[in-house]
Amino acid sequence: MKLNQIIKGFKEFERLKEDKLKGIYLLLIKVKKDTSIQIGKLRKIRFDKGNYLYVGSAQNNLRARIKRHFRKNNKTKFWHIDYLLSNKNVKIKKVFYKLAKKEEECKAARLALKYGKPIRGFGCSDCQCRSHLIKI
Repeated sequence: MKLNQIIKGFKEFERLKEDKLKGIYLLLIKVKKDTSIQIGKLRKIRFDKGNYLYVGSAQNNLRARIKRHFRKNNKTKFWHIDYLLSNKNVKIKKVFYKLAKKEEECKAARLALKYGKPIRGFGCSDCQCRSHLIKI
């Protein structure tokens, strides 16, 4: 299975109990039905029903960043992923993490791109990647 190739070396989030750790993470996301969402200033994007993988990093408090992604309300939308996850048709299915430096985020995104279709420009405004969100 392609997901197994991507998550190799990652651990399941449920086991992360410590604060202040630095690392990267993968969100396995389910889009329940076809929907179009305005993603900040990026553009309105059509998301087809299915599974997506988002690659992110947290170089301050990995646990807090991941927990933030689960909140639907009372959250300032700052990152592209905030706009996607606030939609009622979108749900996080599973989370994986790895203690790593920021550079590993792009390596993981490039690996994931081998197994799916990129959502061009999503989550990668601070790097040269095609995308950090891949439909798998």
